[in-house]
Amino acid sequence: MRARDLGVVVGEHPTGPHNAITDVAGVRVGHATIQQAGPPAVHTGVTVVEPHRNIWNEPVFAGAHRLNGSGELTGLEWIRESGELTTAVALTNTHSVGVVRDALVDAQVQARGDGLYWSLPVVGETYDGLLNDINGHHVRAEHVHAALAAASSGPVAEGNVGGGTGMICHGFKGGIGTASRITDTAAGRYTVGVLVQANHGRRERLRVNGIPVGELIGPDLVPVPEMPREYEPGSGSIVVIVATDAPLLPHQCTRLAQRSALAVSRLGGTGEQYSGDLMLAFATGNRGIPPYAWDDDPDTARPEVPLRMVAPQLMTRLFDLTIEATEEAIVNALVAATTLTGRDGRTVHALDHSLFRKALAQEDR
Repeated sequence: MRARDLGVVVGEHPTGPHNAITDVAGVRVGHATIQQAGPPAVHTGVTVVEPHRNIWNEPVFAGAHRLNGSGELTGLEWIRESGELTTAVALTNTHSVGVVRDALVDAQVQARGDGLYWSLPVVGETYDGLLNDINGHHVRAEHVHAALAAASSGPVAEGNVGGGTGMICHGFKGGIGTASRITDTAAGRYTVGVLVQANHGRRERLRVNGIPVGELIGPDLVPVPEMPREYEPGSGSIVVIVATDAPLLPHQCTRLAQRSALAVSRLGGTGEQYSGDLMLAFATGNRGIPPYAWDDDPDTARPEVPLRMVAPQLMTRLFDLTIEATEEAIVNALVAATTLTGRDGRTVHALDHSLFRKALAQEDR
């Protein structure tokens, strides 16, 4: 079940065929989900996004943005320095970043063979310790390799899957969500796709298409999970991955990443003190960027790389596509997620579909 199955349409631009980040040609998504009733209760996993199959040998341009920094997205310093993404992107829980990063290095070695090269993988996290035995370190390298092996184009599983398995969003069950938008230009069609791991927000601030859904579906209708006394409401995090086939340069990718944060805000996210709200955008429209090598010979056979760039006048449209796709990806995460009882018997309820539709209709009237 997705937002549009409930008649909820965000924005005005058309979607790609799957309304998913995989509508950007070459992008693949894979999940590995770990569920054990326990005790201890284990509800966690890994989600991977591949810009294309040969990312180790053919980087793509990328840029990043931070709404609030109580989180981690590894590898960003090299992206900021070089403007290039050289690995797949993985999402998991806060305490599994290290093992997932190391497994992505192993995957590169398997793909390229042993040699004198280096890897700075991009791994993002959100905290699932309210529903998952996060200190049990249940995510292992084998799960990362399984997610990579499962990565495919086409429809993307959402909700309680992969890295989103144990996540909470605006007081409802959250998780993985995705969406896409397309636009036609004189140079051809461009696609923007977004994938989120949504684990952020407060119930009372949730807005969908400007409608105060969180107020209309209050704790009296759908309980808000009981939180530990020291847990500040709204703590959690969201990671947003934006992909496009438009030929963007690194600074343009950074601008798309920045705009995705506006979508988080439009739905009621405020970048709370202990929320890690991190955004990464990459563009596959410029291909043929050579892989890194130690050889800096100025007489190299490829001293120049021809590039294309979207005209500045088209950036506003790409901003709109990014904001719309990010908004709908978050809503899709909420709609797809299912009620889960996890650690310490804590239950987090899903967004009730009938109440959701009723709230939207009530506000319309």
